[in-house]
Parts: sequence; C-alpha cells; structure tokens
Amino acid sequence: MAESFGVDAERYDRARPRYPGALVERIVAASPGPDVLDVGCGTGIEARQFQAAGCTVLGVDPDARMAEFARRSGIDVEVATFEAWDPAGRAFDAVIAGQAWHWVDPVAGGAKAAQVLRPGGRLAVFARVFDPPPAVADAFATVYRRVVPDSPLNARPPGQASAIYQAMFTTFADGIRQVAAFGDPEQWRFDWEHSYTRDEWLDLLPTTGGLTRLPADKLAEVLAGVGAAIDGIGGGFTMPYATLAVTAARTNAI
Repeated sequence: MAESFGVDAERYDRARPRYPGALVERIVAASPGPDVLDVGCGTGIEARQFQAAGCTVLGVDPDARMAEFARRSGIDVEVATFEAWDPAGRAFDAVIAGQAWHWVDPVAGGAKAAQVLRPGGRLAVFARVFDPPPAVADAFATVYRRVVPDSPLNARPPGQASAIYQAMFTTFADGIRQVAAFGDPEQWRFDWEHSYTRDEWLDLLPTTGGLTRLPADKLAEVLAGVGAAIDGIGGGFTMPYATLAVTAARTNAI
C-alpha cells in the first residue's frame, strides 16, 4: 500500500491538506540549522512548506511517480526506502516525516535518523488525525463494507481515528527511545479545521490508503454513497483536524 499512492500523484498533491504553519515554524526553531531531510516526501507537500520557511530540503521516497511530481515542484528527491537509502556522508539539521513514519521500522528508522543528524539535530514525525462527521463516516463504512467486504479496514469502527493514531505515536516514541542517541521524545499537538464541499471531499477520498487500489467501478460506488450522505447534510461539512508530532533532539553521543 505504501507504493500505491503514486497512482494519481496530481490528485494526491491537490487534495491532501497542508500542515499547520505553527508546526513547521516550531520544528525549524527547534533545529540547529536549515538542512532538512524529508522521509517519505511524497509529492513534496511538507517539503515545499519547509522550503518556504527558509530550509533546504532533500526528499526520500520509494515511489518514483511521487518523486517525479515533487521534483517538478522544485524538490530534490532520491528514490529509496529510508532504511535502504544511502546518505553518502551527508548530514542534516532535521529529519522530518509527514504522514509516512508508519511505513518505516520505528527502531531502524530512528537509528538511521540519528546517523544523518548533526548533534542537536531534530527528528520530527507527524501526521493528521481526523474523524469525519458521523453521517459521512457511517456512509463510508456502510458502502465500503458492501463493496469490499473482505477488507481488513472493515474491522475499524468509525470515530476511532484519534485512539488509533495515539497508539501509533506511542509506538513511534518507544522506537525513538530505543535509539540511545536521542533525548526523551516529546509529543506536540496542533488543532485546526478545514471546510469541505462535497466535491472537495470526494477528490480527497481516492488518495487515502483504503481506496488507492480499488478498481474504478468499486471506487465510483464508494464515492457515490459518500457523496449522497454529504448532500444529505447540506452539501458540505467542517472537518476537525489534529496534527500530532513526536519529536526528539539528537544528543552529542551516538
């Protein structure tokens, strides 16, 4: 699934929301310099935000399609998984991963980050958490169970994203703690909202992990069911988002 998002890189870049400016600013302020390595950079969404904040960004991503899109938007990207990527002696002031660290082994990834960070450099992994309004979430769950009855995603009840992500970020923090080169990890949280029209939400949905590999006819059926639910609540809704981050500074010892 990690390499399925590039099937429509243009849609992914267009529809996926950006990260809060306060998150970018806090990571930049907590790092000793402007050199950033973006792990799982995708189409370059967060990389461009860090560039705009004055950073020099190198991306690493396993999907050549996503990497090519990011290059066209001005990001230097090397194609590899983070674990297999060759830093070739290069060092960075921050290693970031937006919506991507769950594809990386938490201990091996932390060790690789420590290897390429300068003393005092910062590892920051972050992701968006959201639970759609009940009418939208229930419609998605109902139609998805009908269209893809054998999917493991059907075991996830609607409205549980916050608990799932919190458990995932606890795993991230535990992995960082196992790397002796880091100080104790901190967790940051940024709450925000974004309003969606029916068409905007249906543009975003095919970029999510459960839908990137669906055949076109099944995807259309899912989108029709969700679209009808959004029409039923007035044609749009406001999504409450939380961006969670786990971050730690590299100590002088490694």
